[in-house]
Amino acid sequence: MTEPLIFELSVPGRKGVLLPDPDVPEAELPEDLLREDVPLPEVSQVDVVRHYTRLSQRNMAVDTTMYPLGSCTMKFNPRVNEDAARLTGFAAIHPLQDEATVQGAMHLMYELQRYLAEIAGMSAVSLQPAAGAQGELTGILMMRAYHAARGDHKRTKMLIPDSAHGTNPASSAMAGLTVVELPSDPRGNVDLEALKANLDDTVCGLMITNPNTFGMFEEHIEEVCQLVHAAGGLVYGDGANMNALLGIAKPGEIGFDVIHYNLHKTFSTPHGGGGPGSGPVAVNDKLKDFLPGPIVRARETEDGDIVYEWYTPPHSIGRMRAFHGNFGVLVRAYTYIRVHGEAGLRAVSQHAVLNANYIQARLKGTYRFPHGDRFCMHETCAQGIIAGAPSIVALDISKRLIDYGFHPPTNYFPLPKLVPEALLIEPTETESKDTLDRFCDAMLRIAEEARTQPELLKEAPHYAPMRRLDEVKAARELVLCCVIRE
Repeated sequence: MTEPLIFELSVPGRKGVLLPDPDVPEAELPEDLLREDVPLPEVSQVDVVRHYTRLSQRNMAVDTTMYPLGSCTMKFNPRVNEDAARLTGFAAIHPLQDEATVQGAMHLMYELQRYLAEIAGMSAVSLQPAAGAQGELTGILMMRAYHAARGDHKRTKMLIPDSAHGTNPASSAMAGLTVVELPSDPRGNVDLEALKANLDDTVCGLMITNPNTFGMFEEHIEEVCQLVHAAGGLVYGDGANMNALLGIAKPGEIGFDVIHYNLHKTFSTPHGGGGPGSGPVAVNDKLKDFLPGPIVRARETEDGDIVYEWYTPPHSIGRMRAFHGNFGVLVRAYTYIRVHGEAGLRAVSQHAVLNANYIQARLKGTYRFPHGDRFCMHETCAQGIIAGAPSIVALDISKRLIDYGFHPPTNYFPLPKLVPEALLIEPTETESKDTLDRFCDAMLRIAEEARTQPELLKEAPHYAPMRRLDEVKAARELVLCCVIRE
């Protein structure tokens, strides 16, 4: 017997909350805020609670199962982060308060700026960008401003490897740059000869993801940075995959001029459903005067006390968003870094890389790996191509994986032209060997089913609340209103 829809429980006059009598005169709502075509259900509080609880139980989440989304770092979020973000002194402040009344919050932001600069091997950080893609745009605008400040206005070209994250070309185009795609070599690195052929005095810079979306560390990354710098360009590092590098490699020391972090990935904030995010940018000495402001700086008073104040760099590109970033995410990231410390952050990356290589080793031979002759970093890229099962594709494997209680990995990224039927798997450091073995056992059983019972995969998932949907149709033919069953 199926549970009734929330609309089917509606009874006129029933209320889910009792409000106190108002202590101010009542006012009519503006007519343009009232919509008679949206008949909201009138239900009790317990019906509301049960409705949303049932909906939550239909979702797969990192709190209920392994969530191996490649390039997304969907790892467990320690509850101490949530406790810290909910402290009254953080949760109940307002961004328009005088800075003298929010010194604790500004102290936290100042320290987080220092930590992120140290981890990246950079000189300065702005916490303002709201997410990774906005961090990319911020970095590119700083690169353009740097060249313009030197009177070099002809640098309008951004070089981007085909193994970069998909937002990189979009961010460059938004900044008014011409995007030039660079191919990868057979080992999964940016092709050096293609890079050299495109370096000239019109190059603003190179945007590169390292580790890249194949899950590989760029073997020639220092030479790549040197070549770009020799041509007068700058190097932007997409830091979305920093979960592989913490405490092991500093992008600034490798040769990057600017990177962004995805705090909600690397430093553990729940970010399903489109948010919240945070994309701070870290820069070297070349770009620190161009950072978006305001940022936090410390000043010593005549009495020897330290006070924190807002500061806008002299050649700042201006604000990238209102106020000071997604502060709750900043608190969580600060807490995560303080809890782990230097040795703990290094262990995070060591275990993330170990887990990904363990999965690659167990599945190799059954699944194809385009760069399987190399060790991967924090994620491994398999292909949903199984010998003896010509009709099976990556999507079938992912849908069947739901029946085994696992969220599917990222499908069809990297792009099909680079890795046909891609399954990008990122286990993160928070999964145990027992969980990894259950995941690998499921993947191996699915491969056998693909050869002997392909219809099981074609019709999967069999046990999920919703069966297989036409995802393309759902994206292109949106239903944005409620449909009430008679």
